[in-house]
Amino acid sequence: MPNPKRRHSQQRSAKRRTHYKAVEATLSTDSTTGVIHVRHRAHVVEGKLYYKGKVVAEKAPLRAN
Repeated sequence: MPNPKRRHSQQRSAKRRTHYKAVEATLSTDSTTGVIHVRHRAHVVEGKLYYKGKVVAEKAPLRAN
């Protein structure tokens, strides 16, 4: 595996990283529940997991033993 003969300067690394930018997450409103959530991510409302406006999973009630 080839390795650099000399250390790269901090300036060289900084030049390479200039295009990395923090991007604000895109939010949208769910048409079914009206909750604002991050796009393309499932979200929980009242113990139910929603994705694309449909219930994906429900939280099962705890059983007493």
